[in-house]
Amino acid sequence: MMLTTNFKLENYGLPYVIAELGSNHNGDMGLARKLILQAKQAGANCVKFQSWTKDSIFSRKKYKDNYFIADDYRNRTDYSLEEIVEEYSISEEQLLEMKKFCDEVGIDCTSTPFSQKEADFLVEKLNTPFIKVASMDLNNIPFLQYLAGKMRPIILSTGLSELHEIDKAVRAVEEAGNTSICLLHCVSTYPPVDSDVHLNNMITLRQAFPNYPIGFSDHTIGVEIPLASVALGACLIEKHFTLDKNMEGWDHKVSATQDELASIVSGAKRVNDSLGSFRIRATESDEKKKEFRRSIVLKKSMRAGEIITMEDIDYKRPGGGLDPEMSDFVVGFRVNQDLPYDHILTKDDIK
Repeated sequence: MMLTTNFKLENYGLPYVIAELGSNHNGDMGLARKLILQAKQAGANCVKFQSWTKDSIFSRKKYKDNYFIADDYRNRTDYSLEEIVEEYSISEEQLLEMKKFCDEVGIDCTSTPFSQKEADFLVEKLNTPFIKVASMDLNNIPFLQYLAGKMRPIILSTGLSELHEIDKAVRAVEEAGNTSICLLHCVSTYPPVDSDVHLNNMITLRQAFPNYPIGFSDHTIGVEIPLASVALGACLIEKHFTLDKNMEGWDHKVSATQDELASIVSGAKRVNDSLGSFRIRATESDEKKKEFRRSIVLKKSMRAGEIITMEDIDYKRPGGGLDPEMSDFVVGFRVNQDLPYDHILTKDDIK
């Protein structure tokens, strides 16, 4: 699936790495610039923001309840949910500013829309190379159909969803005439325990949707799980990114630092390079094969004209003589010259 003219997503290819900034800029564009620079230095392909306002993400009931999703924010009295949502949002002007900075740095820039208006802006003004759909909107069929109509590649996170819901979402995008789809296995717990990650779901998604590439949107702690996804053919890795896990804000604790993101990027390349071909064939040189394999050798010295029996032969390194599989051929032949103990037999030694 082509996202820009410069790269593509494909199963078992080198994964496209998105540094998910989300709201980790905390509404501070100076901090956002630092995040962008460090993501670029770590080797990420893209930084992604989240485009929402206090009016496009929560209803008034949510603000009235003042219920924070993150456990360590629920008892805060220094600000309300509505206040922090407004503070941590990014405006259209700020996002255009960050896009310009990303262009200067040389890293892709996009954002996840949470409303039709935000999607319009991302496509028409920001010129996003693709539209990333959050897990919370996978069952929002009217919104999916609207996004699909933008005719940009659609990347769907599948957290919170059963397979039949994912299928319904894919069909909604397809029915809108858009078949540039990527599915991301995702667990929308921050962070999930390892036993809840179920990376094998990537295989299930690939079998259920063989025409589309499959990636991984990660909320685990550390680098091991996203690297494991590469071994399962992840075409894309999305990972929350921060300068400091202890920083004030929603997602910093589950985010990767620059060193961790760099480890994911470099590790993904190593894992991808090591996957190689599905065709089984020896990659070692002929010299290496000879060094490690065995040849037929004599257990005793033999005189010219003696008949070789099974009791007269053994198998030792190096290779290069007659292979062990030639034993039945050798037995019953005569040696054509005097040969010493431990001699490596060749076809010139028998007649």
